Amino acid sequence: MMNANMIQLYVDGSSPGFDTEHSRFKAIGKRQLGNIPQLQKLPKQKLLAMRALMEVFPFRANPYVLDELIDWSKIPEDPMFQLVFPQEGMLDAKNLSELMSLIQTDSPKLKQRVRDIQWSMNPHPSAQMELNVPKDDDIPVPGIQHKYRETALFFPSQGQTCHAYCSYCFRWAQFVGIDELKLACRQAQTLVSYLESHPELTDVLFTGGDPLIMKTSVLERYLEALWTSDLANLKTIRLGTKSISYWPQRFTTDADADDLLRLFEKTVKKGYHLAIMAHFSHDRELEPPIAQEAVRRILSTGAVIRCQAPIMKRINDDPRVWGRMWKKQVSLGMVPYYMFIARDTGPKNYFQIPLAKALNVYQEAFCSVSGLARTARGPSMSASPGKILVDGTTLINGRKAFVLKFLQGRVPEWTRQVFFAEYDEKSTWIDELTPFEADEFFYEPTMNEMMQQAVTPKLETLVG
Repeated sequence: MMNANMIQLYVDGSSPGFDTEHSRFKAIGKRQLGNIPQLQKLPKQKLLAMRALMEVFPFRANPYVLDELIDWSKIPEDPMFQLVFPQEGMLDAKNLSELMSLIQTDSPKLKQRVRDIQWSMNPHPSAQMELNVPKDDDIPVPGIQHKYRETALFFPSQGQTCHAYCSYCFRWAQFVGIDELKLACRQAQTLVSYLESHPELTDVLFTGGDPLIMKTSVLERYLEALWTSDLANLKTIRLGTKSISYWPQRFTTDADADDLLRLFEKTVKKGYHLAIMAHFSHDRELEPPIAQEAVRRILSTGAVIRCQAPIMKRINDDPRVWGRMWKKQVSLGMVPYYMFIARDTGPKNYFQIPLAKALNVYQEAFCSVSGLARTARGPSMSASPGKILVDGTTLINGRKAFVLKFLQGRVPEWTRQVFFAEYDEKSTWIDELTPFEADEFFYEPTMNEMMQQAVTPKLETLVG
């Protein structure tokens, strides 16, 4: 647990031994593109293409990300540059050329063309709107998703942005300025009421965006609403965040960093398991001393940090990266948790890798670490029916097949059920796989029935 001496060390807003040049957060968006000195060496057409891409895909960075994580001598191949800055291959050449032309001519058609492209990119994959958003008397409950029996996702409206955006983010639709696509809730009582009416729920995940973009005082109001409601069923509070990577100052030198850690400690003392669901895409994000200090401070409160990320081409499709990352996470006291497959949304085509390669990367990385790091599960697809693990391959009657398994099921009884698909070196998602010696996967009749019965909610009611 934290102690007074540790807290006193940081009350002046500084952290001895750390460069405090970037101690105050400053967001850098597309309007500041011309102020990033490292980019000015790029050809004008490259900058114009980047500007066009930022009309479609959300872009946000900050000085820490630019100065501490990106190796500018190796762009554009540098994985951190690929992670933060939209890349030309994320749009097809025709659309990109058209947008560049519209920008150059300052055309009033630009906004509508951008919207058309965004709507065509499957902004809410895996039946999130149709099946995940719960209803009360047929009215969608704003800012909540409930896909798995024990866990609800909560989208606090003040947390629907991040310290920086990942270029592959599957929740990109939250950040592009289309209110109809947003999931958000302004009222903590909405969450409390939902938890009260669903005693099967034991876990709530604050997500976004990034809930730790919120001031501590705002986050505390949400958590206090849970504490004071005597919810006997609620055991675990999860906070999904990329802040340890993109802005570790949130836990060290921010004006309310100590308050945040006290809030974590208080949550634990209230009897909740507090899980920080940390997003690390590359081992470089764990190298800065201030990031390691952020981890140490979080763990001192009694919270647990679990680490997850998707496997992405050009960023981390290398077993050495995952091996180094898992080893470092364990050495810092964190728990490797998931290797995900990129969801079928947004710029997936630019980042996706075949399931067969993802499995090979996972297995090679898994074999390179000790048992303490083998808590990471993957590669896993968060698909419409549930979290589906590509567990390996096998031979059935002399034919190679993928061994698949549900880690979580939309129908709870599906969890841990094993099934098989034809081995295919090119498929990148469950919908591209063929059931092994069967007309359909066992869960498809039920899923089809669910989709037929679902009434697509009015999107404008999802922001409450």
